[in-house]
Amino acid sequence: MAGDRETLRAMFDEDALRYDRARPTYPPALLDEIDRRLTTSPPRTLEIGCGTGQATAALARRGHRVLAVELGAALADVARARLADFPDVEVVTADVERWEPEVADVDLVVCATSFHWLDPATRFARVARLLRPGGLLALVQTIHVSGPSDAFFADVQRSCYERWDPDAPPGLRLVPLKDLPTASAYGIEDAAEFHSAQVRRFRADHRYDAEQYLDLVGTFSNHLALPAARRAGLLACLREHVLAQPGGTIVRSVAFELGTALRCT
Repeated sequence: MAGDRETLRAMFDEDALRYDRARPTYPPALLDEIDRRLTTSPPRTLEIGCGTGQATAALARRGHRVLAVELGAALADVARARLADFPDVEVVTADVERWEPEVADVDLVVCATSFHWLDPATRFARVARLLRPGGLLALVQTIHVSGPSDAFFADVQRSCYERWDPDAPPGLRLVPLKDLPTASAYGIEDAAEFHSAQVRRFRADHRYDAEQYLDLVGTFSNHLALPAARRAGLLACLREHVLAQPGGTIVRSVAFELGTALRCT
């Protein structure tokens, strides 16, 4: 529901420093693929939902002139501090669904794990308005996939999530990267405003001890939305299960999905 989306997307601002330290960075190969599809150098780039500026900084180091829009004021402040040494980067605190830029003809629009917070009925049309004809849209989504710690995740799904989270689907299991659907998570291939869509996925394995893993899940919207008692119970259960693993660590395997497409002329 729209109200739920409005509430959940604002929660990340509650602990911007945790978000900054816990969220993994994006693979260089993913950024290489974005640059490969660009036809303008240096590109004028608009980033929607920049968070604390992880992707923004990586783009700036590659020569992009970036205007980054972030809904959360605390997140935007962290991003500005991170990006202070880049004169061609500006961070604006705004709701992009209501924001009207002075110039709407950028070469690239990037949404790194943020596009799902835009209204599904209007989001492709909205970003198309911000791009020049032939400009590139790049959507990044992070997908939790099967990996070395599958037994741990199956166990905590049953023992922790199904106990403490009433919305947890029973018996949920991770899917290997090779078995993911060929279509993109956001359906960029079917957007009427775009053509020549391409989808690529980049796997990464991240190892966490108990405190690092609790930091990470503490930035997930479905965890943040739980009532305090349920969230505390869930986190205590997760800590117990991580500590019980060999070496007290687990590996979370993810696929960074990149969907790109060109704006129709």
